[in-house]
This record gives sequence, structure tokens and C-alpha cells, in this order.
Amino acid sequence: MQVIDVMTEDPVCCTPSSKIGDAARLMADNDCGVLPVVESLESRRLVGVITDRDICCRVAAEGKDAERMTVREAMSTPVVTMSPDADLDRCCKVMEENQIRRVPVVDRNHMCCGIVSQADIARETGMNISGMLKHISEPTGMSLRHSMR
Repeated sequence: MQVIDVMTEDPVCCTPSSKIGDAARLMADNDCGVLPVVESLESRRLVGVITDRDICCRVAAEGKDAERMTVREAMSTPVVTMSPDADLDRCCKVMEENQIRRVPVVDRNHMCCGIVSQADIARETGMNISGMLKHISEPTGMSLRHSMR
């Protein structure tokens, strides 16, 4: 199985100049906890990600104004990415090694074409999400790849 088989295609994105409040509303409207940050909505060239946690820790917890602050000021970079043709086993290993739950998918031109989450993998493979979360969140222990077999 490959990443393309489980990823969410064409995810909603924002740009570095987007306001944090707008990014948060996009997350709420699209029921997601991460937005790929792209150079422009036309190019879709990935430059970072903004997560609900980034907003909580870098904006809300510091009392900053989400309507004035830009995504550039709170986004996470560099970004771990996968290609659509990557093996799903490799994707799981990358998620585990980096302790991340979502990975943007980029094409050869580094254009964002999808995102794969632990929920996508669990849904497509039948893996229990709580077991998957445990393996991704632990720095050591049984490999996620082995628990999918």
C-alpha cells in the first residue's frame, strides 16, 4: 500500500501571510487540526504547517492577537513530508521516528497534493487508533510498522 492510497487529497491550505484567526476558522470549518502552509494558493509549494497546537502554544498561551498575527509567526518549519508513491510502511516509520500524527504529501515539485494522518492509516488498514497513537507518541517500543501486519 502506498501513501496515495490513504491520503486526503487536495487539503485546504493557507499562506504565511494568512491571519492566525483565518487559519483557525479554516481548521474549524474543515474539521482538521493542521493546515499546510504554502507559498501561494496558486503554487501550493509547501513552506510549513500550522497546527492547532501551534495556535494554542504560540498565540493563545502568549496572549497574542490572532486577528493581527500571521501564520508565518507561528507556523512550524521545517516540515517532514512524504511523496504520494512512498510505501505506507515507510510513512508509518517516519511518523513514529518524528513523533508526528500527520504528514503533508508533496509531489516532485514540492507542491502540496495531500496529507496523511494516523486516522487515514487506521481507517484504511483497520488498525486501532489508540494503538497507533501509542506507537507514534512513544520514543521507543514496538514499531508501528510491525503492529500493522
